[in-house]
Amino acid sequence: MDDKNATAVLLDEQPLWFEALERILDKVGFTIVGRATRPSEALELVSEHQPSLFVLDTETNGSAPDGLTCLREALSRVPTLKAIAVSASDDQQKIDAAFGAGAAAYVLKRALPDDLAAAFRQVFSPSLYLANGRAPAQAGKSSEAEDVGLTRREREILCLVAEGGTNGDVARRLWVTEQTVKFHLANIFRKLDVTNRTQASRWAHAHGLLDAEPAQEQATSAA
Repeated sequence: MDDKNATAVLLDEQPLWFEALERILDKVGFTIVGRATRPSEALELVSEHQPSLFVLDTETNGSAPDGLTCLREALSRVPTLKAIAVSASDDQQKIDAAFGAGAAAYVLKRALPDDLAAAFRQVFSPSLYLANGRAPAQAGKSSEAEDVGLTRREREILCLVAEGGTNGDVARRLWVTEQTVKFHLANIFRKLDVTNRTQASRWAHAHGLLDAEPAQEQATSAA
């Protein structure tokens, strides 16, 4: 995106997190225009600065408004705003609630800095970490993967897993960390409504995804 518009507002009850987030955001070209420890303060900053990105911890420990309400309100005030929830909780209900409130991505606070940086970059393009995102239309049966919301990266990972690749194999082929692969697999399982890689692999084969994914064909021929 245009660097002039790459601005961000941060919300976290623990100010110590600001320094870590700012380092990562600066690395990917964002300028911090506001920091808040209470949702009400964050909403004022969002209204004032009209940022392109809102990074928040939705766990606000009883603050009014709560984190999810704050997220919804921020998005209503700035329709072009992208929001990323950064939380210590990996509870699936909380993850789903954040996506339901409009978050474009949900990243665990224990994630590696590079994974968090990737999330900041990719919410502005149809690729990694998109909530119900759509990649550009592809020919053939790959459209069925788009219908369930799989991103391009998720399709690549699913294809490699369906061919029998371990998390380590996939990480090495795609030049990412195993933690990143696990993160994407969790999203894939949720979108396909399956509980394990075997079921996900069966879905990929049943829907012709391996035949329809050019990137996967290249990976196979290089193996």
